Amino acid sequence: MTGDAPLGSDGAAATPTPASGTSATVTPEAHVPGGQTVAHGGFWALTLGAIGVVFGDIGTSPLYALREAIDHARGGVGGDLAVVGVVSLAFWALMVVVTFKYVFFLMRADNKGEGGTLSLMALAQHAVGRRSAWIFMLGVCGAALFYGDGIITPAISVLSAIEGVQDAPGVGTAMDPFIVPVAAGILIALFMVQSRGTAGLAKLFGPITAVWFLSLGVLGLIHIFDDISILRALSPHYGVQLLIEDGFLGFIILGSVFLAVTGAEALYADMGHFGKAPIQAGWLYFVLPCLTLNYLGQGAMILDNPGASENPFWSMVPQVIYWPMLALATAATVIASQAVITGAFSVTQQAVQLGLLPRIDIRNTSETQAGQIFVPAVNSFLMIGVLVLLVVFQSSHNLTAAYGVAVTGTMLVNTLMAYFVITKGWKWPMWAVAGTLIPFAFIDTVFLTSNLLKIPDGAWMPLVLGAVLVLVMWTWVRGTQILTAKTRKDSLPLGDLIEMLQARPPHRAPGTAIFLTSDPDVAPVALMHNLKHNKVLHEKNIVLTVRTSERPRVREKDRVRMEPINDDFKRLTVTYGFMETPNVPRALGLCRKQGLKFDIMSTSFFLGRRSLIPSARQGMPLWQDRLFIFLMRNAANPTDFFHIPPGRVVELGAQVAV
Repeated sequence: MTGDAPLGSDGAAATPTPASGTSATVTPEAHVPGGQTVAHGGFWALTLGAIGVVFGDIGTSPLYALREAIDHARGGVGGDLAVVGVVSLAFWALMVVVTFKYVFFLMRADNKGEGGTLSLMALAQHAVGRRSAWIFMLGVCGAALFYGDGIITPAISVLSAIEGVQDAPGVGTAMDPFIVPVAAGILIALFMVQSRGTAGLAKLFGPITAVWFLSLGVLGLIHIFDDISILRALSPHYGVQLLIEDGFLGFIILGSVFLAVTGAEALYADMGHFGKAPIQAGWLYFVLPCLTLNYLGQGAMILDNPGASENPFWSMVPQVIYWPMLALATAATVIASQAVITGAFSVTQQAVQLGLLPRIDIRNTSETQAGQIFVPAVNSFLMIGVLVLLVVFQSSHNLTAAYGVAVTGTMLVNTLMAYFVITKGWKWPMWAVAGTLIPFAFIDTVFLTSNLLKIPDGAWMPLVLGAVLVLVMWTWVRGTQILTAKTRKDSLPLGDLIEMLQARPPHRAPGTAIFLTSDPDVAPVALMHNLKHNKVLHEKNIVLTVRTSERPRVREKDRVRMEPINDDFKRLTVTYGFMETPNVPRALGLCRKQGLKFDIMSTSFFLGRRSLIPSARQGMPLWQDRLFIFLMRNAANPTDFFHIPPGRVVELGAQVAV
């Protein structure tokens, strides 16, 4: 089992190959949602950009996290311990899960500067030195769970902000029927603008989110003095005491406390956009203090006024600034949603390049920044999913039941894959591995099992979605493997074909023919059909294979590798990183330095197009064959995917049973 990328024109898989590259460094520019680039803006400019993107999800957690946790805690030991214990658990969850695990540990596991589940999967495969089925399945599960989180985050974030109107001065319950429609309208508008790119708006993300965090910190600082004894929560003693005294209820409470750290994965996933140091500085010196102050302030206010636990965040806001704060909260949740949407686009691009998904229409929304991409299919999928959640769950309180399972699952997957990196790649001794990973794995498992208790109340939704996506990815990978094996079995070795052509030369046509294939050792299907039906061979013939590296990016000097076979044939391999968008004509332009005279107007690209027929007697089960065929038929046209001029393409097809 491999993560091979289906980049061959015939639908077969092209194997990712290790590529050389420079060591991971913090680059002088960074991409923010929508692909906006912060160029040479210095360390603090990158930090501000990171605050606007990386911390959006975790920054909106104060809207609902403490409310849900204390609501559960009230049914147990009660009293001050219920409040102080929950705040203590939230604070130490931020310290252990976010600070220790992600900021200090996982961010060291960068793949040439890139982070995230799929990047970690590629890094683990590289460290092991072979294709590992175990690592592959972990990566697939992590990627699938990411989409589950990506659907819930926009819904719960925006809805929790709009619900603030319920406590607005002079409003009462009059606006209740309009909360869900207004949230839906905001989210629909957000999804609709994705195709135009969001670079212009992204310039405001950092400042707006920075103001949001400052507001959180100031509100918390003011209310800490409602009951200064809340500072006891900084000691883990009270959190542990609450868990012990509440017994099984304490275990349930952890599922709600975890809401305080949802979004921690973004710190790691967005590392390649801003660099390690700016994200770490933004968290340690700005975001963590603001969140800590806010949670302490909410706890102190509830100790002073237990009735505030109904909606502690909005109870903190003075009436004189209530409406501006509501507008700021809405903007912050929209920004958090934008970061998740952009992350989904990026993960999809990685999944396609790594061979986990079929080719998908990926559009650049900027002529100058490659990071600005728009994936229509994913955008529509997320929008429909978010709207369904709003209609079904109706409130952020109900949505919290579905939130957390996908995130905790992804966190556990990252911990397990980190094992291969630090044992095989970093060569840590086993005592250090055990001392680091066992505590993290234990905490991840406790949080995951606690959130699994929410399955009857809605947590089944991201699990079902994740299972469907795992099935799709597995079917695509397995199907491409079967197709590749069948192609190799039924094909003629390229060397044998060249010997036959030398013995019986066909009619020669002027110009250059480029045959795209996933297996450069066998004669491409399009070449065989061209000889069989047209009975001609071009003057110059290039057998081209596009491969995906296990590294995020490949240096230009390592992009192309050309191997002359004889005077008529050359074998050309073009390698891209899993974060890059293939552009075959541009890569061919690099071949001029290696002596290849490439003129797009005198070159024909031959693509093999297979018509697949399901077969119950070979390969996968019949239903899975049909799913694979459906995916193949709906994959993006290779002409568009590889940016080949349509007027220079010739497609030749054949039927294949799978």
